[in-house]
Amino acid sequence: MLSTFFMEGKTISDYIINEQIKDKEVRVIGENGEQLGVMPTKEALKLAEEAELDLVKVAPTAKPPVCRIVDYGKFKYEQLRKEKEAKKKQKVIEVKEIRLSPNIDTNDLNTKINAARKFLTKGDKVKITLRFRGREMAHMNNSKHILDDFAESLKDVAVVEKAPKVEGRSMTMFLTEKR
Repeated sequence: MLSTFFMEGKTISDYIINEQIKDKEVRVIGENGEQLGVMPTKEALKLAEEAELDLVKVAPTAKPPVCRIVDYGKFKYEQLRKEKEAKKKQKVIEVKEIRLSPNIDTNDLNTKINAARKFLTKGDKVKITLRFRGREMAHMNNSKHILDDFAESLKDVAVVEKAPKVEGRSMTMFLTEKR
């Protein structure tokens, strides 16, 4: 049975240990990482008790399941540290949105382009939304050039990830940093 507990707002699933292991046979890895082979669970438990350590099921889906003879507290601590390290190395890419209207002035457009350039150099994705209101809906096709010009002016730092697409009352396009 897998139980969970909370630590600093994160859930960490416990491994199945010692008498909780109900399999008849398990593949055992010793305390120094050496293969001890496939053996009955009772025999593996006896080996773990002799070494004054725990038998921990590390690969329950394998045939037969893989168990390790380790100090469970130390093992759990190492796993937690590895998870934290993996989270540190993850790069979170944010999507920044820039909203435009069909009758935007050149200077306003340049300001928006500079903002998008800043977001892209930081490594974020940029979603450009061209919003239509009222009668502007009738001239959607004529306004596509605004998004094309926007992408053209940023082609030195960005590539179009998703081409302009109409979604309801707006037209959206995604840009990502050029690699």
